[in-house]
Amino acid sequence: MKKNYLCIGVILLFAAFMIAGCGKADKSAAELAVKSATEAIDTAKAEIGKIAPDEVASLETALASAKEKLDKGDYKAALTEAQELVTKVNEVVAAAKAKKDAVIDKVDLTKQWKDLSQGLPKMVSALQSRVDILSKSKKLPGDLTKEKFAEVKSDLASAKEDWAKAQESFKSGNLPDAISSAKTVKEKAVKAMETLGMKVPAAAKS
Repeated sequence: MKKNYLCIGVILLFAAFMIAGCGKADKSAAELAVKSATEAIDTAKAEIGKIAPDEVASLETALASAKEKLDKGDYKAALTEAQELVTKVNEVVAAAKAKKDAVIDKVDLTKQWKDLSQGLPKMVSALQSRVDILSKSKKLPGDLTKEKFAEVKSDLASAKEDWAKAQESFKSGNLPDAISSAKTVKEKAVKAMETLGMKVPAAAKS
């Protein structure tokens, strides 16, 4: 009988050590996860705090929840929340940076459009004026053949259509398409001006 009590005591003692060991392991893992989440959020705050303050605030609220569970001894929940939080931080940072890049791209595209929209109409107008003059002339100058002149007139007409498309795209808010069409106009205008021996604006050569 004493032998049985001794065996039971040994088993219970072993179980207590096992439980204590597991609890310690869970606590350490949870503490490490919360620490990692804290460091991740601090880094995120430095990188995107100004461009995504609401998202960072949400992350900090979630971190506070994980820390609260850790303090209360709910290590499993703290561990899970902290691990999920680290993943969430990476997603939030990536999204915020993508948004920032999109804003930068839009600013750049807007500047490109402004430059093109200021120069192209003048080029097209100058071309049209020159074509009108040559069309009334009895003889084409230099090495400008009838075929080349016909090509110039065709390119000019096409450039006008492309410019109309560019303007429509801009009005609808599609800057990439607007700039793409505008660049096509510039290429055709430059080619036509060179064929006619006209001086190409320096800005149009780039």
